[in-house]
Amino acid sequence: MRQLRNLNDLNGFKINARDGAIGKLKQAYFDDRRWMVRYFVVQTGNWLLGQEVLILPAMINGIDDENRTLGANLTCEEVKQSPPVNTQLPVSRHYEQEYLHYYGWQPYWSNDPIFGPTQTILPASGEQPQQPENPHLRSTDAVEGYHLHAQDGEIGHVEDYILDDQDWRVRYLEIDTGHWLPGKKVLISPAWIRKVDWMREEVVIDLPCERIKTAPEYDPTQIISRDYELALYKHYGKSLDPE
Repeated sequence: MRQLRNLNDLNGFKINARDGAIGKLKQAYFDDRRWMVRYFVVQTGNWLLGQEVLILPAMINGIDDENRTLGANLTCEEVKQSPPVNTQLPVSRHYEQEYLHYYGWQPYWSNDPIFGPTQTILPASGEQPQQPENPHLRSTDAVEGYHLHAQDGEIGHVEDYILDDQDWRVRYLEIDTGHWLPGKKVLISPAWIRKVDWMREEVVIDLPCERIKTAPEYDPTQIISRDYELALYKHYGKSLDPE
């Protein structure tokens, strides 16, 4: 049964391969055009010296909330032999090609003009980087804390991500209004976001501050109901797609 899940709640879930434990979910990489999670980052245990590895969301084949585990349709040996990744650096398109080829998966950008070829721009010594190689693939840890820039000013920052556990799409960003409305959290849909500005560390949205201030308050401890979503979209003057 489909459920909307907080990524911060999923972080720490154990990932079990078909033949043993891989590690624990740590964060994710998503693209800010389709707002789909492209990779989960898993912190492995002692069996792989604690290194981080990537898992495709399509490999997840089961969620056990009681035991806080996710099942993955692959083997520990496949994980061990997969191309190593340094999650302290942006994931390059070259690495993605190598990684997806290893597992025999079609690149998500194939035949998609939105994810066409990107140019690698390397900074000269001492200069600030001009643009990441794949500017639309982002780490959830990196974007967490980005300011929300509305039509008429800043109002809060990104606190968490709400994921659909059927297709692992980012359905909402959880915004902490911080100094503007202490303690209040609200949700916004990626459909209303104009861009994610990595240089300014901002999420730019085409809504006024007042509309966000008066949005239905979000309680992270509660399951997001259909009624809440309908009220949220009605408040923002948007239409919610039928299920």
